[in-house]
Amino acid sequence: MTTYRKTALLLATATVAAALTATAAPAEARSASAGPQLDWHPCTHQGAPAAQECAELPVPLDYDDPDGRQITVAVSRIRSDRPGARRGTLVVLPGGPGGSGVQRQTPKGAARGRELAGAYDLVAFDPRGVGASTTASCDLAPEDRYLTSLRPWPGPNGEIAGNIERSRRIAEACARKGGPELRSFTTANQVRDMDRLREALGERRLSAWGTSYGAYVGAVYAQTYPRRTDRWVLDSSGDPDPKRVARGWLANMSQAAADRFPDFAAWAAHPDRDADGLRLAADPQQVEPLVVALAARLDREPRASTTPGVPLTGNGLRQALQNALYSDSAFASLAALVKAAQDPAGTPALPRELAAPRPNEDAALMVSVICNDVAWPETSMAAHRRAVEEDRTRHPLTA
Repeated sequence: MTTYRKTALLLATATVAAALTATAAPAEARSASAGPQLDWHPCTHQGAPAAQECAELPVPLDYDDPDGRQITVAVSRIRSDRPGARRGTLVVLPGGPGGSGVQRQTPKGAARGRELAGAYDLVAFDPRGVGASTTASCDLAPEDRYLTSLRPWPGPNGEIAGNIERSRRIAEACARKGGPELRSFTTANQVRDMDRLREALGERRLSAWGTSYGAYVGAVYAQTYPRRTDRWVLDSSGDPDPKRVARGWLANMSQAAADRFPDFAAWAAHPDRDADGLRLAADPQQVEPLVVALAARLDREPRASTTPGVPLTGNGLRQALQNALYSDSAFASLAALVKAAQDPAGTPALPRELAAPRPNEDAALMVSVICNDVAWPETSMAAHRRAVEEDRTRHPLTA
């Protein structure tokens, strides 16, 4: 959920935060009991570096009842190795909804520490509903948990009846089985949890770096607790309108992909790709029509993949494209997928994120935050169909 235009903003110029009053949490919601405590211990998840500590932060399920039932938010920390240079704590906020801050620290924390020259303790957390924090499940059927189902791709020729039916199934299942935990998964509560983490760390102010959805979380925190913020970076921000939130992010994805695709096209048409057999065309201008035509063909005739029972569809290719546009390092895998799908004798290997249903807890979190944050408008099916058709005409790459 990014515009692919990375922008670093100091808090003083983060005008995005000014649009966020509708989701701002009460600034001083506090328990009458003692502040939260963190019991740090070595992290035990796979690949955790020796310098990464972990802890469990208790937070209220409902901040209107701060002394009531508590749930758990998983936290990690990499301490500054230069106490004399230490300025404070930097909280790393990943994208999503659904990104794990703890896991994101694992491969990159040491490099960040070197770049920051010991100026900060690096802290991250799994938002409620994510990873090692308290989670919930809607117990969705596997077919409703594939990424191409959870994202609202229209069917061939733009039909949306399947999306409508799936949305109803998911909403009904989450209403029956998600419980109070699922209803608590909101940006506002993530912000409250983050301030409770600040309190547990003993910090008067926090610095933060938020990416994509994390930039939105950071902006909401900055507006909610302006006196508790130090240095703030909002990276790859999406639409901050609190009345739209995920609707705005999803609506902007088509334009974002169109803006970013020329980078992939130039890479895929470069003569250097010949050595790896990944050159898709002789000219960058030929790459987009090639991908659009291939996706349309896969709409009509899905291809069997190396994952039994999970074919490569047109929407599978479009989702793989969208994922790959986040990083130049993913261009090769996308080109290989296109090549395999073009080859009548080939068997495409699906990207890992498309080859299996998302775990029930991950699927529940993905849908709950975007549904809980705002009241979505009651729009007729006819209006939805018109909007989809307009978008498919304007942005054939993502349809």
